[in-house]
Formats: sequence, C-alpha cells, structure tokens
Amino acid sequence: MMARTQIKLDPEMQRQARQRATDLGVSLAEYVRRLVTSDLGKKPAVASPALVFDLGRSRGADIAKQKDAMIGAAMAAAGPQKRRK
Repeated sequence: MMARTQIKLDPEMQRQARQRATDLGVSLAEYVRRLVTSDLGKKPAVASPALVFDLGRSRGADIAKQKDAMIGAAMAAAGPQKRRK
C-alpha cells in the first residue's frame, strides 16, 4: 500500500516535470516515484509480462497447431447465429 504525499513545486518546475512524465509515458506521480527510488539507490520494480501470462510454459498444450479445430469446436458449441450484414 502506498502513502499519500503532497509536494509543492514552482509552476515552471511542475510544467517541466509534467512534460518529462508525458515524454516517458507515465503519470507525474510515477515520474516522482522513479526519481525518489533512483535517489535512494533502489532498483525500480519492473513488471514482466511473462509473470502475468505465464508465457513459455505451455505444459504440453499445442494451441498454435490445434487452433482451427479449437475454434471450430467453440463455434459448434455456440450453435447457429445470425450473420451481420
């Protein structure tokens, strides 16, 4: 859980910080967190898509080779549907 913190910046510094955050594709808050983390000498946490999606661990499944059959079975199970024009 994160603790809420307020800081005051002069308007020009805030403008520049917001612009830098935008350039990095992150929020101002995330930009400030990264600066503090860097100053404290800690490595920032990096999200790995492999951890989220368990990539590379098919455990024997071969979806790539069986996708057509799997899609066909799913369509058959769904039953007839009206086509859009």
